[in-house]
Amino acid sequence: MDELLSAAQMRAIEGAAIERGDVGGLELMERAGRGVVDAVFEAWPELAGAPTGSLAGGAVPGPPGCLEKEEGARRAVVLCGPGNNGGDGFVVARLLKAHGWAVDLFLYGDAERLPADARVMCARWREAGEVRALDPGAIRASGADLFVDAFFGTGLSRPVPEPVYWALAAAGEACAGGRARLVAVDLPSWICSDSGRVLGTASYPDCDLAVSFHRLKLGHVLAAGPMACGRAVVADIGLAGAGEGAVTLVRIAPGDAPDMGKADGHKYAHGHALILAGGAGHGGAGRLAARAALRVGAGLVTLACPPEALGENAAQLNAIMLREVADGTALSGVLADARLNAICLGPGLGRGARTRDLVRAALGGDRQVVLDADALTSFADDPEALFELTRAHASVVMTPHAGEFARLFADIAARLAAAPMTGPAFSKVDAARAAAARAGCVVLFKGPDTVIADARGRCSVNVGAYERAAPWLATAGSGDVLAGIIAGLGARGFAPMQAAETAAWLHVDCALRFGPGLIAEDLPEQLPAVFRALGL
Repeated sequence: MDELLSAAQMRAIEGAAIERGDVGGLELMERAGRGVVDAVFEAWPELAGAPTGSLAGGAVPGPPGCLEKEEGARRAVVLCGPGNNGGDGFVVARLLKAHGWAVDLFLYGDAERLPADARVMCARWREAGEVRALDPGAIRASGADLFVDAFFGTGLSRPVPEPVYWALAAAGEACAGGRARLVAVDLPSWICSDSGRVLGTASYPDCDLAVSFHRLKLGHVLAAGPMACGRAVVADIGLAGAGEGAVTLVRIAPGDAPDMGKADGHKYAHGHALILAGGAGHGGAGRLAARAALRVGAGLVTLACPPEALGENAAQLNAIMLREVADGTALSGVLADARLNAICLGPGLGRGARTRDLVRAALGGDRQVVLDADALTSFADDPEALFELTRAHASVVMTPHAGEFARLFADIAARLAAAPMTGPAFSKVDAARAAAARAGCVVLFKGPDTVIADARGRCSVNVGAYERAAPWLATAGSGDVLAGIIAGLGARGFAPMQAAETAAWLHVDCALRFGPGLIAEDLPEQLPAVFRALGL
């Protein structure tokens, strides 16, 4: 897993490197600018070539829809802000100019009031070109192949000023229809780097690429960040280390996968998961969760349901065993079997007193418990009653989507829903951490930016965006499968946080392997291929 940094953590890492004498501020700025240019040329190799008519072979046409450039050169518009992000922009402009590009540079603010390092980079740029005041009309009519947003980066703490808004809008219009590319230096200037949220209420164009430095920032993966960035890459600028308490990005790679293989042992060595299902006609969600638990490697899986649903489930299950569980008292009796070491409640279970009693019985022991869907919503009228139970239990994973989260953590959800006007804005990471602390357990807050936090403040993000975008997961039952995967991993001995993180990654990877047309039943059947790809 990689670290995701806040703006403050990134500043601390840079400051520590400068204080130790590892690198100077000017050198960091030079590396950042070089990193942006290299990333642009890697993303669009055709831009790295010189299209000037003076070269042998004649003029090379620019991207479709672009205007003719003076002397055939590619043209860039670099938009610089009043801080160090603007300093990076001056470097980008100078390097593109040295590469044969025609470059127009526009500055928001007074060049004489730039920070010291940015002022030096401004002076170096002036040896090659001029610094112009913001002019939306000139930006819109520039005919540029590339627009570079170097206004604020991670430094934004308020809605962008009106002149900057109009400059960005002009750049967006010039890029409409793919005529040019919009690239952000670190982050799009309207995105809060700690939350991925838009500061203010205005609308902005989406970038094609955001080039971060050293590590991705939280804003690259949370909320509106992925859509605003388009694509995010990291440029190495020679720094080391991560911020204290940094959030981690969930990644599982071949050779670095958790131990999910079955090299030896009998079925009970890999655990026994119990999945609670709903009544007659409502067992599908429970069956999906049970299938997922079995596919992820639990040695045995039992589906427990009310007496009236036994026949329905027996007609559709083979390797999954069945138990009759009418109520909480019956569940307590079943759980006398110590070999049942993980339990999942919620999918299709129904809302009300019976479900609350089942949750109380499940949380009466020391086995790992996954609470999803109806097991959460049944406590919407009295969340504290649920939290008293989860705080007293050592191994609980809650898996709310946004609606369920709001029912249990109404005040936290309200903060997250309020339009932010200052930064750093309250983020989904903040919300998940606050919820986990209150509930005393692991909270997996679902979404394309799934955030997983435990009661001690440890936190990770599983990203279903960029190259891992899996919009097909927006289908009935996919959350039930996720809950079953977590329970299956818990049965196999995974700690709650690790089970939640691993399950979230596997869930997305299964969707990616199947692709369009996915329904929930398809997800568990992709697990064998995912495991093979991981070398298990």
